[in-house]
Amino acid sequence: MTRTGIKAALTDLLLNEDITLAEAADRHFTPDYRQRTDGEWADRAEFLDHIAHLRTLVADGEVEVHEELYDGGKYADRHTCHITKKDGSTVSMEVYVFADLSPDGRFQRIEETTLMLKGSDADRNLGSAR
Repeated sequence: MTRTGIKAALTDLLLNEDITLAEAADRHFTPDYRQRTDGEWADRAEFLDHIAHLRTLVADGEVEVHEELYDGGKYADRHTCHITKKDGSTVSMEVYVFADLSPDGRFQRIEETTLMLKGSDADRNLGSAR
């Protein structure tokens, strides 16, 4: 079993132009995937709508993992996303993640809280914008 992690998943979803959104999603997320960001639930289709929207905004970026913990089917991490948008502005967001991994190592559920470190007021909802 190969386990995914936030850095690999977000890099493929947002920054790897060599694979499609569908390929990235299938690589890192189960078909029944659900995500709660800052209290707002999204199913897999809503999550992928969110990522498709971000792909129209993001020019470049880096995911910096500060702590990461695997415990059987449980996953937790704290990471910072440093994003350069296509308009040249930058956003940095710290994210706290608790997740369930499926037996095949993909994310099945993520619950996360985001903290804006740098960016405009309009970027505050970047973690869940669709």
